[in-house]
Amino acid sequence: MNDEREQQPLPSTLYTEEYFRTACEGYDEFNSTEGEHLSRRLSAAFQLAEITPGMTILDVGCGRGEILRHCAKLGANSFGIDYAAVAVNMSQNVIQALDGITPGKTAVGQADAKKLPFPTGIFDRVLMFDVVEHLHPWELHEAMLEVHRVLKPDGRFIIHTAPNIWYDRYAYPMVRVVRTLMGEGAKYPKDPRQFGVAVNQHVHVNEQSIVSMSRALHDAGFAGKVWLDSPPQNREENVIMGALRYLAFDVPPFRWFFEREVFAVAAKSG
Repeated sequence: MNDEREQQPLPSTLYTEEYFRTACEGYDEFNSTEGEHLSRRLSAAFQLAEITPGMTILDVGCGRGEILRHCAKLGANSFGIDYAAVAVNMSQNVIQALDGITPGKTAVGQADAKKLPFPTGIFDRVLMFDVVEHLHPWELHEAMLEVHRVLKPDGRFIIHTAPNIWYDRYAYPMVRVVRTLMGEGAKYPKDPRQFGVAVNQHVHVNEQSIVSMSRALHDAGFAGKVWLDSPPQNREENVIMGALRYLAFDVPPFRWFFEREVFAVAAKSG
């Protein structure tokens, strides 16, 4: 643990408004609707929380604030924290527009996920969407211990993180070989991260697999389900590619390497 602690937290200044509007998951939908509509990934994660009126929700790493907006719309009281001042300001702009419109109340503040400024056992749901990959392993463990503390005994912890590190390490090289043989190698750079937003190469310090995510939850006192998913696949590309996609995305253990997103729903163990 001492060696891990030498991994310094990422500077909050890396997370600018430009980052949240051009690189952070769901930015297209946010820019066009100011959070009224969620991206496919955020919507899938949000639905897992099964939020009902009267619940008390904590959004750890609330970013732009659109999740707070959707919690309030469902009649839940939601609190958001983020350690980036820009994120807090963006979230405040979103929730200020909700006053008197939604049944649920909202609030947001600047805080460290490793030191949540809340009493013990008060939240029905704690959400951590696209945050895990930004926390070094020791930071993630401390943050999860804090989630465990503030969650009610029957509460639920919902996580989404991407990419699945096993895809980048093991599956992508095979995908690149196949695509190169098909004459499409130019579209598939050697480094899979070149597919994504450049800044994420610097702020993703702890990408997960289904195994590492399960272990992190267990080590923090949680039990639950961890699984993988991916964007909808074009299964009709051609017969050969359709067969390969079926094998990669529907058949274990292959799908553990080819699915790109990690989801988890957990509760306090025991």
